[in-house]
Amino acid sequence: MSTKNTVRVVGPETVRMIELGHPWVVADAYTRKWPAGGAGETVELCSARGDFLATALLDPQERIVARVLDRKRIRLDRPWLKGRLQNAIGLRLRQADLNGTTAYRLVNGEGDGLPGLTVDRYADYLMVQLYSAAWRPHLKLVTQLLQELLSPLGIYEKSRPQKTRELEATGDSKNYGRLLAGKAAPQRLEVMENGLTFLITLEQGLNTGLFLDQRRNRHDLMRRVAGKRVLNLFAYTGAFSVAAAAAGATQVTSVDASAGYTDWAKDHFTANRIPLQKHEFIVGDCLAVVARLAQGGRRFDVILMDPPSFSTTAKSRFTTRGGTSDLVAAALPLLTDNGLLIASSNHQKVDVADYLKELRRGALQAGSDLRVISLRGQPEDFPYPVTFPEGRYLKYAICVKG
Repeated sequence: MSTKNTVRVVGPETVRMIELGHPWVVADAYTRKWPAGGAGETVELCSARGDFLATALLDPQERIVARVLDRKRIRLDRPWLKGRLQNAIGLRLRQADLNGTTAYRLVNGEGDGLPGLTVDRYADYLMVQLYSAAWRPHLKLVTQLLQELLSPLGIYEKSRPQKTRELEATGDSKNYGRLLAGKAAPQRLEVMENGLTFLITLEQGLNTGLFLDQRRNRHDLMRRVAGKRVLNLFAYTGAFSVAAAAAGATQVTSVDASAGYTDWAKDHFTANRIPLQKHEFIVGDCLAVVARLAQGGRRFDVILMDPPSFSTTAKSRFTTRGGTSDLVAAALPLLTDNGLLIASSNHQKVDVADYLKELRRGALQAGSDLRVISLRGQPEDFPYPVTFPEGRYLKYAICVKG
């Protein structure tokens, strides 16, 4: 490990960040002087004085040129990787509330000391995602160890193409998943979350159809909606809608720009034996639909908005930064006094303070009082180091109007 060509010198700013525990080395004037190296090579990071800092995984073509694996000298070999995977699995068994749940995250990248790598469990299958090309040379070992430790029926990889947000907004249904080991899963695989049934896909599309990081928030929603009228904007495949309907909401109105996702949402209602005729499904641009509902004098007791970070329809373009306030302002007139506005964002670059400013701008624009009664994030199976603020990406604000 300590041969000359595996050492990389970093600048004083990176030294400070590593000493503070941050796991990323971002490209700068120092990294541009590094000798050539391949993605997936393990290197020793040192200060200009030659002080050892950490062992890192190299990804020289990206903005994040290296990711810290350990503050000690290590080899990325079978024993080291097995230890990290065992620790991650053990954390879920000890800390996560997985009652009635067979879909959850097993490895959360930086939060489990495996930066750039995630592993999700979907019933008897596993889904691996690589957020850095540095893991590509090690994927075979990752797969072998997951087979040994968990004995899944199959292991898939979901690839991460460029411009993910834009592709996601168009409902891209290409096959981004491929089977790495074991036997193929059904096209729609049945999983459980909080005692409810969902149908996910491991091959088609950029995502599986169920965002696992909202599991605990959906469980929280279920205790708030009995006897209420619920509007779910950017409903995607209807997971929040199903949770609300199953918990006794009198009517759930689900709005999404994609007809395909809306049909998927209806399948989720049917899979949970929830009568479709009691509920409402609208395909269209969310802002336009909100305006139409307001003109019709509609009112709701709970409005949920969980937009993607980036969304495009024929009529409008939505981005979390700046778009949230307009959405809040448009939705508040539909909300009854003392009704709940639940606003969520997974945009990593918008921190909690900035997100609350978006909510404030929207409330002022609508001339409404809005009080936050709960501010939540991701569940226990999505841990993040306290030294890595980017790891706390999910914002879920439960607010009362008036």
